Amino acid sequence: MLGLALPVFVEESLTALVGYTDWWLTGHFLGDKESLAAMTVMAYVMWLLPSLFAAIAIGATALTSRFVGAGTVDKAAQTTNQALLVGGFVAVVVTIVFVLFVRPFVGLLQLTGEAAELAIRYCLIVAPAIPAIMVAQVGVACLRGAGDTLSGFVAKSIVNVINIVLSTALVIGVGPLPKMGWTGLAIGTSCGHFIGGILVLVLLLRGRAGLKIRWSLLTPEVTIIRRLLRIGIPGGVDVLAILICHLIYFSLINRLGNAATAAHGLSVQIEALAYLPCSAFQVAAATMTGQFLGAGKVVRAVRGIWLTCAAGFVFMLLVGSMFHFCGSGMASFFVANRQMATAHAAGELLRIVSWATPSLAVVMILSGALRGAGDTRWPLAISIIGLAGLRIPLACWFAFNTVSIPVTSITIAGWGGGIQGAWWAMVVDVAARAILVTWRVLQGGWQRQVV
Repeated sequence: MLGLALPVFVEESLTALVGYTDWWLTGHFLGDKESLAAMTVMAYVMWLLPSLFAAIAIGATALTSRFVGAGTVDKAAQTTNQALLVGGFVAVVVTIVFVLFVRPFVGLLQLTGEAAELAIRYCLIVAPAIPAIMVAQVGVACLRGAGDTLSGFVAKSIVNVINIVLSTALVIGVGPLPKMGWTGLAIGTSCGHFIGGILVLVLLLRGRAGLKIRWSLLTPEVTIIRRLLRIGIPGGVDVLAILICHLIYFSLINRLGNAATAAHGLSVQIEALAYLPCSAFQVAAATMTGQFLGAGKVVRAVRGIWLTCAAGFVFMLLVGSMFHFCGSGMASFFVANRQMATAHAAGELLRIVSWATPSLAVVMILSGALRGAGDTRWPLAISIIGLAGLRIPLACWFAFNTVSIPVTSITIAGWGGGIQGAWWAMVVDVAARAILVTWRVLQGGWQRQVV
């Protein structure tokens, strides 16, 4: 478990450091509410883009882990090639659609004025890197399924260091590099992803963990692609459903004004600390579950799931305590003195989310284990119940003074809690999903999934 989880933990920590660097640069060198609000949108966009390839990545992880566990590494290599083939087609389509519809997309998020224009400029600069994002996302997913979390860690670590150094140099102007401000952030991000895609591609061309790109395996193989998508599509829809619900939730917060948007974005960026141990143990749970089931060792799969969940739960208790007692101090680091009101508001939000961190560990790690087993439909159903059925309706009720019921003329009184009310809705949602995903693991149907 630790051998799988630790490289991912360090990798995700460096990825989080990129976000923290961007927020620190925005808060200290571009520190107006419009830039902070635009940075909040870009945090969601940079979550969106890799998630568009989640169906392929989840299917690839489940299949490669099963094949490696069963000792058929040649099938795992074939799966990797087919996953990259499908991913390449999807990347081209996504890039074209993203460029054509970026302005309406930003408009749907209720962002207006200068903040909207900044977000659109950032998106257009990042768009050409989408194929490289696909290669990194799908390639690393295959390697993780094969038990190799170290290669992805090395590749993404190099990317994140380049991203941080280049973005900083272009924002403030270092040596011969011009001072480009907001545009420099976007260029640094785009260059980092380009290099990441190239590094992962080189690793797979040379061969790692028995996985290697071969021209002979890049001919479409309908059987493998069908199996890949049968597992991956529910998982991909799950990830996209989560993201869409988060974007709707975010658009509700944007209605509360740029100050609320900035506080929300800063809090979400700091909250990313909570995702570090969760993401690491989630990958470990998915890989061990798939490989043990492939080897016919169901008892070890069950033991691995609960071990990773227990470890993640303890880590998240510590992270939640840090948010509760040190949230305001953490937030104040990222903004200049003139934005201390934003830091104070973010600190209040971090105290609220501290109550949800243990539940978040359960949701992420157990959902990852189910996906590793190929049981991707139940996480999808649980996500929809929690996010669409609880978080969004409760956010409207808790945040606003009045709430209009869609498709009716009915208006009900809300609690008027503002952004804090919206975050309490998130706490309720995460707790409910933790209960549901725990029930599914205990029920045991995932042990009989055919991939």
